Amino acid sequence: MLELYYGNGTCSFVIHAGLEIIRSITGASYVGHPVKVHKGEQRTPEYLAVNPLGQVPVLVADGKPLMQLVAICDYLDRAFPEARMLPTDSWARAQAMSQLAFMNNTAHPTFAHVFMPHHFGEGEAVQAELKRFNRLRFRDHLEQIQAWLPVGDSAGWFGEHPVFHDAYALTLLRWGGFAGIDPASLPKLWAHSQRMAADAAIAATLNDERLELNVYRQAA
Repeated sequence: MLELYYGNGTCSFVIHAGLEIIRSITGASYVGHPVKVHKGEQRTPEYLAVNPLGQVPVLVADGKPLMQLVAICDYLDRAFPEARMLPTDSWARAQAMSQLAFMNNTAHPTFAHVFMPHHFGEGEAVQAELKRFNRLRFRDHLEQIQAWLPVGDSAGWFGEHPVFHDAYALTLLRWGGFAGIDPASLPKLWAHSQRMAADAAIAATLNDERLELNVYRQAA
């Protein structure tokens, strides 16, 4: 039995969408447990008993919790190879994991400096500079992700159907709206994300988490 602890609009969307994609292909079911991160539920004793780090996502497989997004992607691909969420060729798989790692350990933390500068420095001037500097870096990261996209109007990152990479690219581009980055200024990435959002599995995840794809107009 699989259980997923996720927070709406957070990086756990990648796993949430991934599980929906896997279910659409294999029929494998899971139970979702939404965590209201904006209300601090990730810091409650009940949740800390699941993940002492107080983070999402957490995948619980047969009662055993697994943390960290990239590790969860790797596990799910190995558990459901018929879903083809990552390449089977060793080199291609390593490259795919490298891209996921970049999204998770480079682009994602950069956005955190824009969205939550108070976690990284004190004082209005320091925090304003953190936001300004890292907004530029985050756009560079989005451009790198855009450069990795497959040529043409593909059905997914590897051509067959959406995978974890597509869900993460969509998530990061969506966050760009909160950082004041117009998704239309990254036309290939924006077009790709719109196609992915129209996929039944990803659309179901967006609906479940009550997410709007383009939040740019809401940015300050």
